[in-house]
Amino acid sequence: MRSFVFERAADLPQAVKLGAGTRQGQTDAPAQFLAGGTTLIDLMKLEVLTPQRVVHLQSPGAPWSAIEVSPNGARLGAFAKMSTVADDARVLAQYPVIAQSLQLAASAQIRNMATLGGNVLQRTRCPYYRDPSWSACNKRVPGSGCAAIHGFNRNHAILGVDENCISQYPGDFAIALIALDARVELMGAEGTRLIPFASLHTGVQSQPHIETTLKPGEIIIAFHVPAGAWTRRSLYLKVRDRASYEFAIASAAVALSIEGEEVREARIGLGGMAYRPWRSQEAENILIGNPLTESSAAAAAAAALKSAIGHGHNDYKPELARRTIVRALLEAKALQLSSGAS
Repeated sequence: MRSFVFERAADLPQAVKLGAGTRQGQTDAPAQFLAGGTTLIDLMKLEVLTPQRVVHLQSPGAPWSAIEVSPNGARLGAFAKMSTVADDARVLAQYPVIAQSLQLAASAQIRNMATLGGNVLQRTRCPYYRDPSWSACNKRVPGSGCAAIHGFNRNHAILGVDENCISQYPGDFAIALIALDARVELMGAEGTRLIPFASLHTGVQSQPHIETTLKPGEIIIAFHVPAGAWTRRSLYLKVRDRASYEFAIASAAVALSIEGEEVREARIGLGGMAYRPWRSQEAENILIGNPLTESSAAAAAAAALKSAIGHGHNDYKPELARRTIVRALLEAKALQLSSGAS
């Protein structure tokens, strides 16, 4: 690990000032924020990230780590620990897909340390990105190429990719957020702003080294999840090579509102297969207004993977993803909810 200047911010406004040059979400940023540190420290040890300054966001307490659940929706403080939110009785009852996405992530030790805000900003586990001995990585060295395209790419993305990068977004929590149409609250030099979570992460766009739309010095302070009839009939299904402490090779966050036999609303987020957190409205549109059967679930899954692009070793992923979506939808339909829920 290279030497760097370590600074502690007394509060979030001071952190914004100290982090004016962070360009959070950009690989070559000269400064980085540190919260739980479960991703940043690893990448600094590997010398993938080599910031000159690290600004420590000391746990600011409430309201930045508060969990609020009301009839209007949920507000999850970005400094809340993953384990705290995963175990919250209100989240478990009203937003099970969120609780499950956190419970199935990483290890118990990491969940006790990692914050919600840091979790959604975690970097890809692409080995070509995380090993500087590979010279061709557009995410790490812009313009150098993508070694993964013609290399071993079994766990790489099949959605939202192009010739510049095929790395996959590794997180789970973000897949639940994008499925539920969440918004993210930010604090920066110009004050606070609220943006759709779907607009936080950027696509490849020939600039894979730029991963988010965060402005210099901006800090995620909360996530807002709207209320809806579909949030209780929701789940997160994660398929991985081993049962714990492993990243998804395919996952689905689904939420449904069903009246009688008809699907009134559907939300489908996809993980383990896309360049960034991914929502398939094409799949949702096939389900809405129709009965949910194995046949309609398969049609929705086919629509979700219509634009999938494989690169050899990951050619198995479209079929695995389709089966994951079908299974998740049918399991969500079968959930037994309390009286009055749909």
